[in-house]
Amino acid sequence: MVQGRAGAVGAAFNLGEVTVTRASVRLDCGTIGHAMVQGRDPHKAERAALLDALLQTPGGEKLQHDVLAPLQAAEAEAAEQRARQAAATKVDFFTMVRGEG
Repeated sequence: MVQGRAGAVGAAFNLGEVTVTRASVRLDCGTIGHAMVQGRDPHKAERAALLDALLQTPGGEKLQHDVLAPLQAAEAEAAEQRARQAAATKVDFFTMVRGEG
C-alpha cells in the first residue's frame, strides 16, 4: 500500500497498491546485495541487487565515482532542463483593485 501526504506535510492517507519485485544476489566473494523495485521486472530488480552488492565491495567507490556520479549529474541536468522549460511557460495572474472604497 502506497501512502501519500497532502502538500507533503499533511496527514498520511492510503493512495493505492503498487506491485514490487524483490531480488537478492550473492557474489562469488560472498557479498550479498538486495533490491526492491516498483513493477514486475525481475531483470531490473536483479540488476539493482547486483549493483547493491558491487557497491559493498572494495571496488564500490570506483564504481560510484566512474559510473553512478556521471549518471546522477545527467539526471540532475535533465531535471533542471525540464524545470527551465516549464518556467518559460509560466503565467503570472494578478488582481487589480478598482479603487471602490
